[in-house]
Amino acid sequence: MATFSPEALKRELSPAAWRAIATALLAFTALGLLIAVVAMVARANTARDEALLREQHSYDIMVLTRSLDASLARAEAALGRYVVSSDRRIGTIYYDEWRRAKSQLRQLDRLVEGQPDQMARVDRLEGLAAEREKELAAAASFANVGKGWYAIGMFNKAGESANVPAISNTLEAIAASERERLGQRSEATFFSAERANGFATLLSVLGIGLMGVAILLGWLAAAAAAQRARASDLAEAEADRAAQLEAAVSERTRELQEANERLREESETRVRAEAQLAQAQKMEAVGQLTGGIAHDFNNMLAVVVGGLDLARRKIAQRPAEAGVHLDGAMEGADRAAALTRRLLSFARAEPLLPAAIQPAKLVTGMDLLLDRTLGERIAVHVDVTRAQWPIWTDAHQLENAILNLAVNARDAMDGAGRLDIQVADETIAAGAPGDLAAGDYVRISVTDTGCGMSKAVLARAFEPFFTTKPVGKGTGLGLSQIFGFVRQSRGDVRVESEVGKGTTISLYLPRYHGGLSELGAVEPSKAAKARGGPLSILLVEDDPRVQASTRAGLAELGHIVRACGSGEDALAMLAEGADFDLVLTDVMMPGMTGPELVAALAREHPHIAVLFVTGYVGEAGQSDDFAGYEVLRKPFTIAALGNAIAQTMDRHGPAPTSKAA
Repeated sequence: MATFSPEALKRELSPAAWRAIATALLAFTALGLLIAVVAMVARANTARDEALLREQHSYDIMVLTRSLDASLARAEAALGRYVVSSDRRIGTIYYDEWRRAKSQLRQLDRLVEGQPDQMARVDRLEGLAAEREKELAAAASFANVGKGWYAIGMFNKAGESANVPAISNTLEAIAASERERLGQRSEATFFSAERANGFATLLSVLGIGLMGVAILLGWLAAAAAAQRARASDLAEAEADRAAQLEAAVSERTRELQEANERLREESETRVRAEAQLAQAQKMEAVGQLTGGIAHDFNNMLAVVVGGLDLARRKIAQRPAEAGVHLDGAMEGADRAAALTRRLLSFARAEPLLPAAIQPAKLVTGMDLLLDRTLGERIAVHVDVTRAQWPIWTDAHQLENAILNLAVNARDAMDGAGRLDIQVADETIAAGAPGDLAAGDYVRISVTDTGCGMSKAVLARAFEPFFTTKPVGKGTGLGLSQIFGFVRQSRGDVRVESEVGKGTTISLYLPRYHGGLSELGAVEPSKAAKARGGPLSILLVEDDPRVQASTRAGLAELGHIVRACGSGEDALAMLAEGADFDLVLTDVMMPGMTGPELVAALAREHPHIAVLFVTGYVGEAGQSDDFAGYEVLRKPFTIAALGNAIAQTMDRHGPAPTSKAA
């Protein structure tokens, strides 16, 4: 087999062949270099495109945070105008802006995917936004039902929430994080562009080198020239794009700065307007309340003072006429007491004493009371066939509410017509219109065939001291009292009315799920009613005049009475060995309050019965403090005092042998 040595190979190949081989090697080498440079340029361009996309992503997040902040600010500003003006078109703006804000929040959540730190901030922002929506929803709900001054109070309270700065701080944290990322990504883009430019320069140098051997590698030179032209066009296009992007970012940044300044000015203006509005509303409410109370109390005091003065003048010569005047004074005092109770219920300062009651039984038991109150020309029809569920509420307050509605209906029918009272079980589904939460309720409806209410009157029906009755015929607190009582019982009031066709007012009270054995009020037993014997009573009252009057009333009932002016004195008397059948105590007293005194008695003297007497509970305690005890509200008659003592002793059990203390 023939062998070839390098020397033999040189002899066999001609110079032309060597040049061809060298040219081929050079062509393949140049081709390899060209392919390598093109690949590196493509990689550098791809890296630069990715860096630019990341920059754009950061700009999108920053712009979206500003837009979200602006939407939240516009929503709160619209709500502020809504609670002031009660214009539902402005309320629609509030809801639209809030929906836009939630849409932007969802978009922000999608943009930060893959960024754990930003995802955590956005999750926190979603929680804060949900809490803020609940805070503002209370004001919006009151505004929707026409309770402007309640809505303003809730809106002012929402304005002081810690969620407001928390939302702003979270948005600023998201934007700040993106600004930091933007700096890093801009630096990466710069390095990618530098790399691409370096590779482009290398490609240009290679093209110039290849042009020196254009005769041998013409086709390669042409290809390199075409590649260089394309690379140049791409670099120029990228440079133009970068310049345009930089100009757009600068313009958008300027717009964001201007928008931020406008929002800051708007916020400051809104704060000043809210402060001025709150002060104006407060002064208007105080003036209205003071004027209404002064007017009604002056009328009632005129009856009381005039009746007592006339009775004092007539009592010696004409006792019969003195009795008439005393009856008039008593009627005026009773009306003043009723007005006080309505004011306390309206202000929610009168405590509820709830119990499990059957509303159907309560309503049917009011037949005689309704007939005597409304007169013979009002036909009363009661329907309780669809009522089975019990409720947990104050039976006395519920009776007053139904009676007030019936009296209003009688006046609306001008003393003649048909009054329908219906009690029915009703289940409210989730998403149903109104403010009621989903669940089971008992609906008590009072329907009349009277004149009805116009939209203007209906919008103000629950305002305090608003009434369409003639002067002296009503205080304007009836529906306000009912509204306050039902809301305290976690229910709602709904009104349907049409001019000339009558009115239906429905009270929705939540169903009670306790046992039926708990239903019913405590009634004095026959033994208690017939007991009638004197009791040893300790009277605890800090007001000397009220103490003297109550002591005289107890003595009139035949009981043995000792009195003191504070809870501390009462405990001291008991510690000295004094014993009593009953402690009759005021609620609000200096030092130890009535509930605190009774708590001490329950520990040290559980055999002594307790009767609370109160005109105003205030902050002395909650209704739970009176659970299991009788409560007598001031002012009271001697007969009411005797009944309360009988019920107290019946609730407490058999009375021990009385002895003077």
